[in-house]
Amino acid sequence: MENIKYELQSDNIGIITIDREKMLNVLNLETIQEFWDFIYNKLPNQKINSLIITGAGNKAFVAGADIKQMSLMNRHDFMQYCDVAHNVFNTLQSLDIPVIAAINGFALGGGCELVCACDIRIASENAKLGFPEVKLGLFPCWGGSQRATRLIGMGKAKELIFSGEMISAQEAYNIGLVQKVVSQDELMNSVLNLAQLIANNSPLAVKNAKKSINQGFEQSLPIALRKEIAIGLETFDSEDRIEGMNAFLEKRTPKFREI
Repeated sequence: MENIKYELQSDNIGIITIDREKMLNVLNLETIQEFWDFIYNKLPNQKINSLIITGAGNKAFVAGADIKQMSLMNRHDFMQYCDVAHNVFNTLQSLDIPVIAAINGFALGGGCELVCACDIRIASENAKLGFPEVKLGLFPCWGGSQRATRLIGMGKAKELIFSGEMISAQEAYNIGLVQKVVSQDELMNSVLNLAQLIANNSPLAVKNAKKSINQGFEQSLPIALRKEIAIGLETFDSEDRIEGMNAFLEKRTPKFREI
């Protein structure tokens, strides 16, 4: 791949790096198509327990979409651009495994929308996040106007999107846009440590927990609770549940099955 780099860490942890450091890792059409091809066609063959997404270098996670390229697009081109981005972000959100954003710098526009599509978000102290699209005569339509609202509430999302201003990693933490802020030097270790904690657990239980959260979030509470029970029973009937409880009672480390 030209713009996307993938590596497999120990304990079945995958890392996708947007590898356009000189361009601040902006997602031009070629890069987002490459991203889509990888997660749709190749990622399913990777036996991993969690996926980390980050950007190359120490300046940017993803500094947005490619403004120069967009300026030359017609309506059909822009619709294709948005469709591919939506496919990528929707797929990441619906993956069976947790997706962790390691935000190593600017996460602006499409980059912040990518952040919102991840399950867990950890930022370095130098990170800046925001939706500057309104300064260009657009608004975040790669899912940002919807996911940000669900993550941080309507009022805060409107403030960020309407103003187009960047916020610091600390402010992003304060409003719940990221879950943790660490130094740049500690970022990948912190993210890998979290991925390792996840990898130690039952893959099926983690998968079903994500499914329960995602499916229930858009439902009324009574419907969501019924779905939670159904998914919980499915998990209870698994070999992982038997192994996990036996290991606890026998005071040993469980040996869970891979998904």
